[in-house]
Amino acid sequence: MRNHKSIAAAILAGILIGGCGSGGGAAAPTTPGSPSVAAPAISTSTANGAQNGAFIVSLASTTAGAAIYYTVDGTTPTASSQKFQAPFLVASNLTVKAIAATSSATSSVGSQSFTPNITSGTLVWSDEFANTTGANAQPNPQIWTYDTGDSGFGNNELENYCAWGSASAPCSASSPNAYVGTDGYLHIVAQQTTPGSYTVGSFTSARMKTQGLFSFQYGRIEFRAQVPEAHGFWPAAWLMGNNIATVNWPACGEMDVLERVNAASSPDWNQGSVHGTGFTGSNLGETFNFPGGQNAAGWHTYGMIWKPGSVAYYVDNAATPYATYTNPASLNGLSGAAWPFDGGQSNFILLNLAVGGSWPGSPNASTPFPAQMLVDYVRVYTN
Repeated sequence: MRNHKSIAAAILAGILIGGCGSGGGAAAPTTPGSPSVAAPAISTSTANGAQNGAFIVSLASTTAGAAIYYTVDGTTPTASSQKFQAPFLVASNLTVKAIAATSSATSSVGSQSFTPNITSGTLVWSDEFANTTGANAQPNPQIWTYDTGDSGFGNNELENYCAWGSASAPCSASSPNAYVGTDGYLHIVAQQTTPGSYTVGSFTSARMKTQGLFSFQYGRIEFRAQVPEAHGFWPAAWLMGNNIATVNWPACGEMDVLERVNAASSPDWNQGSVHGTGFTGSNLGETFNFPGGQNAAGWHTYGMIWKPGSVAYYVDNAATPYATYTNPASLNGLSGAAWPFDGGQSNFILLNLAVGGSWPGSPNASTPFPAQMLVDYVRVYTN
């Protein structure tokens, strides 16, 4: 419904660590198959959430300074292919091919085929936010990292986003803004650090992301969550293309699965949107109205079905999407629009609770603090 948190992605693209973007990085190599550049090693893991036959794939070269480019469709990669900077999920039958390149040479092609033969609807990755420590715990650092600071993130937000363990004021290591509780839920907590003040620097919260650590392309993702509803709150669960590091926002694409602002209304609602070049505001966003007696403060499952050429959203029932966007039909009439979701890049996941901003406006004396967004799990299934 707006140019929202994604604009921050464009501002931060130079420092973000994820990315499988096309272009960028090393110049086009001039010596194919040079023995001076080592072919990428392709490694797999079933740790950190992969399950039921799926793998998390990483690519690495022993040649210092070499960029890695790869494909998953069987074609031979070039310096115009996706650039590897983040491990990605493999849950379908495909072949990964990769090259390493410097400014003057390129390696031979490394290749590995995968035939997991996983049936449709299978759970292939999740973070269940399990915690058996007896105390509040750090979200898995092999999966989650953080955006930090009080830049406003392109939306005039008021919070200072804090990472786990940060003791730099106004952040507090003893009162974290993101933690896995002993209840088995992820807690993202918005706190008011200056009572009575409603300006930048008066609030802390958290914006978690899997960028550079985990990503996936295609599948069905679900977030089981409940969110705070009061003036000035802006909770969200969303995805962006890893290639933000090289093509920037909005060309990297953005998919907003859970998103709403302010107090509960009647009917209460959730917004499902997609953003890309030529559709960065309210062009492609639809509202789901909860049935009577329900609101977003209760537990709900927010889902997205991502297939080649389409993105669909649902709440609580995957069989009944409330919004479906397709290429090219959904782009008709949008000048300069370019569908960004089938360029070969995987996407990373973000979870955040913003305070204030251009869409919700500033909190006020009626807004309760601390307030929290709870997430029971994040799960990815095969289509």
